[in-house]
Amino acid sequence: SAKRDRKSITLQVKLEVLRRFEEGEKLTQIARALGLATSTVASIRVNKDKIRANSQAATPVSAMQLTRCRGVVMGHMERLLSLWIEEQKRQNLPISTLLIQDKARRLFVQLQHEQGNGTQAETFGASNGWFARFKARHNVLLTDEPSVADTQAAAHYPPVLRTILEEGCYSPRQVFNVDETGLFWKRLPERMLLALEGAAGPGLKASKDHLTLLLGGNAAGDFKLKPLLVYPSENPRALKGCSKANLPVVWRSNRNDWLTPSIFQEWFTGCFCPAVESYCASHGLPHRALLLLDGAPCHPAHLGGLSAHVRVEFLPKNTSALIQPMNQGVIATFKAYYLRRTLGQLVQETAGEDRPSVREFWRSYTVVTAVDNIADAWAELQPATMNSAWRKLWP
Repeated sequence: SAKRDRKSITLQVKLEVLRRFEEGEKLTQIARALGLATSTVASIRVNKDKIRANSQAATPVSAMQLTRCRGVVMGHMERLLSLWIEEQKRQNLPISTLLIQDKARRLFVQLQHEQGNGTQAETFGASNGWFARFKARHNVLLTDEPSVADTQAAAHYPPVLRTILEEGCYSPRQVFNVDETGLFWKRLPERMLLALEGAAGPGLKASKDHLTLLLGGNAAGDFKLKPLLVYPSENPRALKGCSKANLPVVWRSNRNDWLTPSIFQEWFTGCFCPAVESYCASHGLPHRALLLLDGAPCHPAHLGGLSAHVRVEFLPKNTSALIQPMNQGVIATFKAYYLRRTLGQLVQETAGEDRPSVREFWRSYTVVTAVDNIADAWAELQPATMNSAWRKLWP
């Protein structure tokens, strides 16, 4: 067979690859945009120092192009910042231009310190001009920006809660909090994804498979609610032959995998209230409970009138990040446990000869497997972790 001609990559193209990396683009995105193999793009990044040296030894124009490249630290910072913004939106947490700019400055200083290779000379002020360009590069949309977290309201709420607890005679076992969070259930960390591309061949890319979870439990930490899972499809192919009633999650669907007010209300009356009644009966507690919620749009304001045994109270506006229990390490710990289990399965299933490839494993990793890992990760959270999340709120 005829030999395939090797494609010659010009210095200008290589510099463009490096520029895109430093702007925060992913390897597979660059490869598609420039019509290059992912292995070629990865090789250019590995040899970036040599390429830059060659460009400086070439024409002054090339050198000028290089000086306009954003620093490595800047690229890393913007990538992390875009992920942080995505998570803030998913959790309905306060976010604004000023908050993002402050987060950007802190991330930059942190990464600059970690780099430790002379980058300390580079300064970054997170100007409005930078922010406008950042939004364009990463397609960041801010609508109806809420104000930043209200520390004063958060500090004043524990005494208010104390009064509610005393009036209702609620014990820690009878006080609950729930919060929703998004989960990319089939996504690997970027570094892991890049490392696996060599083993899986070109084309392995970050998955956009997403679902929403509602997680919560009581202040005592001894009762975790069955997770509510909202998926884009009511009957995905992977669930064929499975009984949803036997799943370790409450399965609901929405085309956009959003937790809507109607889904939340149905969960409240059909799942939460019966679960609380059963729990109180099994522990010899009076049939009453207090549910604390943030002001997310999916939490109907009229919930308190739907049950004679459950009182619903809403936390002050813009305090969720500061005092809402599920946001004080519970959800973050759950996600860490989920990722650890997923990676553990990948390593176990693909290690050794005559084993499935990374690509084959990932193809077989369905939402059913994800549901099992979600349940196991949620079960792994210890009562002490659940209880300690209430320290900032409990009077």
